[in-house]
Amino acid sequence: MPNHWVHHPIDTPAVLVHQEILQKNIHDMAVFAKTYHLALRPHIKTHKIPEIARMQLAAGAVGVTTAKLGEAEVMAAHGITDILIAYPIIGKEKLKRLEELRKIAKVMTVVDGREQALELSQYANERNLQFEVLMEMDSGLRRCGVLPGQDALALYRELAELPGIRLQGIMTHAGHAYGATGIDQVREIALQEGTIMVETAQLLREADLAAPEVSVGSTPTVRISGQVEGVTEIRPGNYVFNDLTQIRLGVATQDQCALRVATRIVSKPAEDRFIIDAGAKTFALDQGAHGTTGVSGYGRVVGHPECTIARLSEEHGIVIVQGATKLQVGDIIEIIPNHSCPVANLTNEVHVVSRGVVSAVWKVAARGKTS
Repeated sequence: MPNHWVHHPIDTPAVLVHQEILQKNIHDMAVFAKTYHLALRPHIKTHKIPEIARMQLAAGAVGVTTAKLGEAEVMAAHGITDILIAYPIIGKEKLKRLEELRKIAKVMTVVDGREQALELSQYANERNLQFEVLMEMDSGLRRCGVLPGQDALALYRELAELPGIRLQGIMTHAGHAYGATGIDQVREIALQEGTIMVETAQLLREADLAAPEVSVGSTPTVRISGQVEGVTEIRPGNYVFNDLTQIRLGVATQDQCALRVATRIVSKPAEDRFIIDAGAKTFALDQGAHGTTGVSGYGRVVGHPECTIARLSEEHGIVIVQGATKLQVGDIIEIIPNHSCPVANLTNEVHVVSRGVVSAVWKVAARGKTS
C-alpha cells in the first residue's frame, strides 16, 4: 500500500471504502431483491453515510431503515424521504421530533408492547396525526419483539384498535444468527425467521387483521429468509461493507469486504511483535455482533496471514507474528475489522478508494446519532 495517495493524501489510521466492492455489494443485493419480488429497505446504521444511501436507492431500494431517530433526521436532511425507524419511540421529546420529521419525510416506526403503543396513540390523537407502525416480532434474538403465535395476535389486535396508529404489518431482526457456528446454522435460523413471520402474518389475516408488510432483516440470514414465500421486504445493513464476522459465518469472502482500516506500523519492539497506530478507538472491541465472540483477535491483516492483531489499547494495536514477516516500521497495512458498523461510527470520514486511488472523502454524517 502506498504511503501517499494521489488526489487525497491520507494520514493513518484511516477508514477506507473500496468503491468497486461497495458498488458490487449494493448491486448484488438489489438484484436478489428484484429476483424474489422483495422490497429492499437497507439499514443505514452500518455506514451512516448519505452518499451510500443514495447509491442504494438508485439501485432500487424503496427507502432506508435507521436504528435511531437521530439517524433518520440526518438522512431526511440529505433528501432521503422514505424511512423506517426500527426502534421504539418513547418520550415526549422524541415524539415531538418524530412529528417534525414527518413534515419532510414519510416515516414509519415500530412497537412491540402496549405501553409504547398507548403513548404513541395518545400523542397522535391529541394532534390529529396518524403514525404508521410495524409490530416487532421476536424471531429468536430475545431482544425486542413480541413472541409469535397467540401473543402476537393479541397485541396486533389491540394495536389495530388504537386511534392515531395505522398498522402496516410486522418486522423482525434475526440477530441471533451472528452467534451461529457456520453457514448451515445460519441457514437454519434464516428459514425459521422467514417461516415464523409468514405464519404469524397468516394468523393475523385469518383474524381479519391486515398485515401487508412482512419485513425481515440481518445480512447473514436475508438471502434465505427472503426466499420464504410471503416475506415482502428485506432490511440488510452490513452487506454494503461486510467484515470478518460475515467471513466467519460463511456469508462473505475477503474480496467482498469493502471497508478496511489503513494503519501504520509505528514500533517493532521484537521480531514476533509490532505495534500499529490503530487501537480500540478505531476498531472498537467487538469480537462479533450482538455480544458473540466468534472471532479471535481484532481484525485480519490483508495479505499477511502470519500476523494476528492480538490486543488493543486505546491508540495501539499489538500484532503478533507467527514465523517471519517482511513488514517493517513505517509500512502501511490494511485491516478488515471484525465488525464494520462500529468502525464507521468511530470515524468522522471515510476515504473512498477506486483502483488504488483515493477518489473522494465522505463524511459519516450520522455518526454518534444515538438518540
